[in-house]
Amino acid sequence: MPVHRESRVRINRRALLKRAAGFGGTALLLPRHTFAQAPGVVTAEAERPKIPLGVMSGDPTGGRAVIWSKTDRPARMLVEYATREDFAGASRVEGPAALPVTDYTARVDLQGLPAGADIFYRVTFRDLADPKKLSAPAGGRLRMPGARRAITFAFSGDEAGQGWGINPEWGGYRIYETMRRHSPDFFIHSGDQIYADNPIKAEVKTDDGKVWKNLTTEGKSKVAQTIDDYRANFAYNLLDENKRRFAAEVPLFVQWDDHEVRNNWYPGQMIGIDDYTVKSASLLSAYSRRAMFEYNPIRHSLIYHCFTSSRSLAGSRSFKAVFVSRCFSSYATISAQMGE
Repeated sequence: MPVHRESRVRINRRALLKRAAGFGGTALLLPRHTFAQAPGVVTAEAERPKIPLGVMSGDPTGGRAVIWSKTDRPARMLVEYATREDFAGASRVEGPAALPVTDYTARVDLQGLPAGADIFYRVTFRDLADPKKLSAPAGGRLRMPGARRAITFAFSGDEAGQGWGINPEWGGYRIYETMRRHSPDFFIHSGDQIYADNPIKAEVKTDDGKVWKNLTTEGKSKVAQTIDDYRANFAYNLLDENKRRFAAEVPLFVQWDDHEVRNNWYPGQMIGIDDYTVKSASLLSAYSRRAMFEYNPIRHSLIYHCFTSSRSLAGSRSFKAVFVSRCFSSYATISAQMGE
């Protein structure tokens, strides 16, 4: 597999998606029928599996990276990847079945990826009930660590809190597009990826008398108390096209804080407010943790409470349930100071 050197290859998303139309071509590691329909078979677009929330990559370290996506029915995840934007010399792997038990999300942990390379990938889902039906491909890219070069990364947190959700009239989550244009090597989401205790209403009045108009969903219209409610919270943010475009091009490292469950929760807490019929914060935490792993390109194996190659996190803020899906030592030694 060819390896990109010091030069940075910028993905042209439109070109990548055009090339992705050829996803039903020859297969190298799998039988041809895995990625291509039989000659003469034409499937109506409405009958094909869908990829409603795009693709994401994450946890790039040690020659490995996780590729994530979601479909709308029981279907097999198929991933094609290469170090060239035209997918010459591509490798292909057959991933897990996306089933109701994971809300039709699935991931593949790619291995043996060259250090410092740009990896181009595309995901297709094959209908398990009718293998002739394939989704349209969804493509993305990521940059692997390991090259001796300067790196750029972005970090943020606190997404869609206090009732401020996706406002299409304002341009949605525009910050993601701003970050994407800087082409960072990776993004650290530093917690409060969702506000499970803050419903999103259709309209919110601002201090200057204007009206903020949110995109709304049934699952985000109330405090989260079930596994499906928590899934709906994570899915909500991926309805924003800026975030989907960003997540397809920049690999993620993900932490959580408190609002992934509810404000200032703690293990064993019994919730004493009327909005909650489920009173156990520990039960809500279990729901949230499962949904978070289902809706992020992170591995299930380990939970980290520190950056192992950096100096200790210090500062005046006490950490509640913060975890890091993987450490960042493959990129650089990162020291952090967390304050109020």
